Amino acid sequence: MRAVVQRVTRAKVSVDDQIRGQIDQPGLMVLLGVTHEDGPAEVKKMAEKLANLRVFDTEDGEASALDLKAPMLVVSQFTLYGSTVKGRRPSWTQAAPGPVAQPIYEDVVAALRDLGIHVETGEFGAMMQVELVNDGPYTLLVEL
Repeated sequence: MRAVVQRVTRAKVSVDDQIRGQIDQPGLMVLLGVTHEDGPAEVKKMAEKLANLRVFDTEDGEASALDLKAPMLVVSQFTLYGSTVKGRRPSWTQAAPGPVAQPIYEDVVAALRDLGIHVETGEFGAMMQVELVNDGPYTLLVEL
């Protein structure tokens, strides 16, 4: 599993000009990619990692989304497993197909919610438009 995590002041995702998910306060924008080997162990580990990443600065030091009750916008992103090693056209063989990836993506969202994180989402498999204001800029790649 792979995630691109951006600390944001706000973010939203739309499908056909309709907002599907939105956060209007400091939080995290998470683009989540799933590969063939991912399962329940990776779901739990990724959710805990995302919730506990100490990426926010406070007067008392660093804090996590869980510490601050900061929201997350989590969007499925199969292209995170695109390979450009050969040729000019990306290969998607490392990305799990939709029927495999969707339940894992949904399980990560559910695990984050179980940890107490407010999570907004996009629409799995849809053509989405993502807008965000990156705070910092601050962007991390999290891989399991």
